Amino acid sequence: MSTGTRQAREPLLNVDNIHVAYGAITALTGVSLSVGKGEIVALIGANGAGKTSTLRAISGMLKPKQGAITLAGKAITGKKSHELVPLGMAHAPEGRGIFLNLTVDENLSLGAYLRRDTSGIEQDRQQAFDLFPRLLERRQQRAGTLSGGEQQMLAVGRALMSRPSLLLLDEPSLGLAPQVIEKIFAILRMVNERGVSILLVEQNAHLALGLCHYAYVLETGAVVMEGLGRDLLASEEIRKAYLGE
Repeated sequence: MSTGTRQAREPLLNVDNIHVAYGAITALTGVSLSVGKGEIVALIGANGAGKTSTLRAISGMLKPKQGAITLAGKAITGKKSHELVPLGMAHAPEGRGIFLNLTVDENLSLGAYLRRDTSGIEQDRQQAFDLFPRLLERRQQRAGTLSGGEQQMLAVGRALMSRPSLLLLDEPSLGLAPQVIEKIFAILRMVNERGVSILLVEQNAHLALGLCHYAYVLETGAVVMEGLGRDLLASEEIRKAYLGE
């Protein structure tokens, strides 16, 4: 089921009919979605719907049993995560995945590990500090001493250090206070306005639909509805099922 008319954009990511299983347990049964250049696309759904598995399949952490994935017109199905970074993909996973024993600065440097343009790396580090001033204040602190919100900021900042065209974000609001979540989502809008496309998995459907241009609703490993974020936000069916209204 689809709602609203999607603005035509140059395609960046296309996922076509992917199936994923963990051993004998099926996680995804024919998921198809797309992200256009400059777009924020959200995946919403209940726990266990297949949202994280979809991101993991796209970012090379899981290999689809069937289906195809392309990024900027290049086939990437089955490629490993480290092979996708030079192609313009960055993934900030659920749980943030930062190195707790390293400093903020060292974590940011690891985000740029494939790059050799020293001046560009420093420029992007400064941009990360501009986006997240708290990280500048904590620059020499070990990441394990940061608050949950600061760790999420660092996860996003590190992902941006690879200069991605597509940023995959898994549950950026998880475990954070409402005022911190609001700040992070405002920064994600700024990141998108700077030209980075975002594929967002988010348990907080209200926030996700308010931020995104387009969204897909997953249930038991399949897309059951899609549409413009604002249209889904206004949908009575979505409001009852995912917004608790």
